[in-house]
Amino acid sequence: MAKAARAAQAWRTYKNVTEPGSPGLGARLRAIPKLIGAVTRGQYPGMGKSKLAMMGLGVLYILSPVDIVPDFLVLIGVADDFGVFLWLMGSLLGESGRYVDWERKQVRAFPS
Repeated sequence: MAKAARAAQAWRTYKNVTEPGSPGLGARLRAIPKLIGAVTRGQYPGMGKSKLAMMGLGVLYILSPVDIVPDFLVLIGVADDFGVFLWLMGSLLGESGRYVDWERKQVRAFPS
């Protein structure tokens, strides 16, 4: 992903998180474990297991000492990790926001 595309995605995520009526950053972060559980159990129709697997691979890529572009190539080597990090955070925050909205609708549709 090009630098401009990563920056645009980060900006869209920021705008989405700060939009009035949208789930806030704290709610999105707290929802991530529930989102992962709901996707793996097949309870949340908004995200497939394949996207969750891609996110897992993103985490592994960031944590892995083996990179496509070695980190000793200072600017380029760190930029690929940062690009994956931006994609991962944008995807997680976006998906967790949609999950929080979906969960709220479920509670309203089936009050206890």
